[in-house]
Amino acid sequence: MRAVLCEAFGAPESLVVSDVPSPLAGAGQVKIRVRAAGVNFPDALLVQGLYQLKPPLPFSPGLEVAGEICEVGAGVDPARLGARMMAILPYGGFAEEVVLPASAPILLPGTMPFAVAAGFGLAYGTAHVALVQRGRLQADETLLV
Repeated sequence: MRAVLCEAFGAPESLVVSDVPSPLAGAGQVKIRVRAAGVNFPDALLVQGLYQLKPPLPFSPGLEVAGEICEVGAGVDPARLGARMMAILPYGGFAEEVVLPASAPILLPGTMPFAVAAGFGLAYGTAHVALVQRGRLQADETLLV
């Protein structure tokens, strides 16, 4: 499979596309065939070594993905195969396939396109924290944007 790799911390332009082994879903895990990946500011920080998390080199950036479950590990219901999912990852999403705990992906609504889903998780989470936790927005209040 192909993945975008950060081989040394530096500018995002230094990322390379490489062939890497396809990951296997272990016990309690699922593999997602990535159809779309979100690109976010934390990805740029990650590849420059400026993010709070510093993965071991080489690594694939990419914090959010959307796609279908294409493999399940032991202990995971095989009926989940083919399910359309989105997920937030610590890194690794700029790849054709990702493996993560079976509890991590979120089922997509039937009409949500993969490209929309892949950019939804971090943006939604950031907006929610900003409005509810930081801005203390309450039920029945009106927000003017």
